[in-house]
Formats: sequence, C-alpha cells, structure tokens
Amino acid sequence: MMRKQSRNNYLAIVALILVMVIPVLPGCGKKESPVPPTQNPAAKPAAPKPLPVQKQMSSAGKVGAVPMSTEFVSHKDPFKPLVADTKTGAPAVRRNRLGQALPILNYDLAQFRVTGIIVGLKQNRAQVVDPTGKPYVIKVGMEMGRNEGRVTRITPTYVEVFERYRDESGKLVKNHVRLALPKKQ
Repeated sequence: MMRKQSRNNYLAIVALILVMVIPVLPGCGKKESPVPPTQNPAAKPAAPKPLPVQKQMSSAGKVGAVPMSTEFVSHKDPFKPLVADTKTGAPAVRRNRLGQALPILNYDLAQFRVTGIIVGLKQNRAQVVDPTGKPYVIKVGMEMGRNEGRVTRITPTYVEVFERYRDESGKLVKNHVRLALPKKQ
C-alpha cells in the first residue's frame, strides 16, 4: 500500500512541475505577422508572378545557315602520323646512337657476348647479353650496336653483324664483326 501511495505522490509532483514549467518554456520563436486588412474582402488576392521559363534551344542548325568558322591552325592534326616518314624527306643522319630508346643500340658490339644460338627450320635466332646483363633475342635483319650494325647471319657457332658508319673524319667505315659462341668445356 505504501508503494502505491509513494508512486501516486511521485506522479503528482511530476504533473505539477510540468504544469508550471510548460507555460514558461519558449515556443519555436516564429512570430506570425498579422494579415494586413484588405480593402475589398470580395476581391481575390493577386496571383503570384510565374517564374521565367528557360528559352528552348536546339542543337540542330537552321536550314541555310552558314556554319561558324573555326581556325584549326593551333590544333594538332589527329590524322598526321606520329613518326615522320623518312623515305619522302632527306635521310636522317644518325651520328651518335648513345641514349637510344632501345638499350641494344647503346653499346659497342665488342661488349656483347653470345649466350645461346637456336637453330630452327625457318630462321635461326641467338641470345646475346649486354654489359649490364640484360639478355636479347636477335634474328637476321635486326639492328644491333652503336655503329648502325645489322645482323646478317646466324650460324650454329657465331653471329655475324655488318656495321657501316662514318668515323670522326667523315670516312665511311664498313666492318664485319663475328660474335662467337663460347666453346663448351
């Protein structure tokens, strides 16, 4: 019984506090402005102005319209090849091949060593290693070496490279270099 009375007392105190506090609490803070009196109560309020509509545009040109001129002088031609054709112009002179895109063109032929030769039915191939230890598989017709060398023959025992270049004095030098496969021990 005592519990029921203490519960009722507790609820009564909470209700009393709420009744006293609620009128004191501020509202949402929105104050409504009084509606201005209209002169003619029968008159309808004016309709709000409609928002401006965006003008419709078409991507199709007008019939008979002259297209706008655009200058493409400063733009790159997308149909022009990236590499210039050397057959039509003057032949390019390659003086120093050091720093070429292919590392096989940066070393003298004497610096390469042949590590293996593959004798095939159609075409022989050879594996050579540059001074840094990077291997290359070469075949007849490939360029090799700093002095515009071209692989001319691959036999089971050696690789033959033909060099043709101009030295410092401008004299044309032709040289056949044989890179031999090391003998088995």
